[in-house]
Parts: sequence; C-alpha cells; structure tokens
Amino acid sequence: MKPNMQQTPRVRSLTTIAIATAITMLSACYSNNCPLDNNVLCNFSFHDSYGTPVQYNDTITVTTLMPGHKTIYTYRKMGNKTVVKDVPAPELVEQGYTETVSQQRNDTILLNNLCAATSMSLPMSYYRNRDTLIVSYRSISAKDTIWIDHDSYPYVELPECGTYRYHTLLGIKSTAAAIDHIEITNPHVDYEGNTNIKIYFNGAAETPDE
Repeated sequence: MKPNMQQTPRVRSLTTIAIATAITMLSACYSNNCPLDNNVLCNFSFHDSYGTPVQYNDTITVTTLMPGHKTIYTYRKMGNKTVVKDVPAPELVEQGYTETVSQQRNDTILLNNLCAATSMSLPMSYYRNRDTLIVSYRSISAKDTIWIDHDSYPYVELPECGTYRYHTLLGIKSTAAAIDHIEITNPHVDYEGNTNIKIYFNGAAETPDE
C-alpha cells in the first residue's frame, strides 16, 4: 500500500512561502550589482624627493578652505579663561565678560592627525572648480597649501546604484614648506582606489617595510 503523499493545506502554504522567499533572495543577489566600496576619493601617495615611496613619519592635518568667512565671538574677563563661541553669548556679557566679534576663514578639517602613513585619501568639492588644501605638520610651524583644479560630473553606472560624482583633475600646485614637488599621475577620480596624486616631500624619508 503506497503512503499518502498528498500535502495538507498548511504544508502547501509553507512550501509556497519558502519557494517565494528563495526566489526573492536570488533576485536580490543577482540584481544588485552596486559596488560595496563606492566612496569617491582623491588618493595621494607619499614619496621622497627622489621618487621613492615612503612612510612619512610626521603627523599631518589637512583642512580645506571653504568659501566665505565665519563669525567668531570671543569673551574675556580678568582672572577667567577666554571663551570662544560661534554664536553670541549675552549671558557672559551679563557676567562681566567683554565681547569681541571677528571674522575668520571658514576652514573644515578633512584629515586629522595622520601619522606614519604612506598615503591619504580626501573627498573633493562637487560645485567648485578649485580645491584649496592646507597641510599642517607637527614637527614644523610652517604649513603647505595645495591647489587642485578639477571638473566634476555626475556618473550613473546602474539606476539602482544612484548617482556618483566623479572628478577630472586639470592642474595642481603647492607651496614648499615640506613638499618638494607634486604631480598628477591619474586625473580620473572615482571609486576604483587608484593613486591620483603623488606628493614628493623634501629629503629622503624612511622606506616602508616590504
């Protein structure tokens, strides 16, 4: 006598859900071809003045010069610490502080305290044709300024991945506090991770371990 292989309504329902779930998962796996690492960054590599890749052992901070200025409110009172704020503080004036209003450059930190590195990666502006980078060093008081001219344009690989903002580097120059010279090696800034700019620092620094 053959066993009864007929499925109950509950078993048929569970089987249908399982098949539908599997199809949905497979569809998701094969339809989403967006790259996981899709940050569009300009990649810099570090070299000594002779062109050898190096580990730059100084600590550097990179800020970018934003358009316009910001207002700073400074409050001073004899025997108390100076207080600096981005917005007015009338309560401090009521406490006897003297208020001074000044305009400062509108800088934004892109990279803070990078140490013993062989490279760095920085975002680029979308709507300006020139980026101004200010490089500060811990070991010296002087700073370097890097000017990068570029075009920006939207790029769509797949509709479901959204729009990326790619850049084409057009020109570059820098001051010479710690930088010997600088050059563009790959003008196409995208999410592939290729080196776009080489920075050649003064002298010969320590070569990174193989």
